[in-house]
Amino acid sequence: MNSVQGLLAASVISIQNSCFTYPACQNCFSRLILDSRRFHCLKCGCTGGAKDASYRYRLSLKIADTNDLFDITVFGSCLDPFFGVTAENLQRYIQDFNQLSGETNTESSARALVHAVEACFIGKRFIFGV
Repeated sequence: MNSVQGLLAASVISIQNSCFTYPACQNCFSRLILDSRRFHCLKCGCTGGAKDASYRYRLSLKIADTNDLFDITVFGSCLDPFFGVTAENLQRYIQDFNQLSGETNTESSARALVHAVEACFIGKRFIFGV
């Protein structure tokens, strides 16, 4: 599953979604179902307290090489150097910021993060393992 079968040098054209982290199962990396107190993994059945859920990066991109356009998704800790923190810490910072600032509408902080990610990636050329 994690083996690279080829390399692709391509430029990022756009960011496909605005959610860069997700609550991830420690066993199978699937998205967790969260409620106010508990988490549950539909794939492997793992459960636990919501405050103990860990987060993982998921960045969906539209990229282009010299011939084609591709939709790709980059997962996991390979994105830590670009964000400067782990996905779990980024999620914690966002939650703490919204709580400390008294933001009832978290859309403005989410929009600021999207703009920062777009500035970091759009128009830049990367080598992707596919």
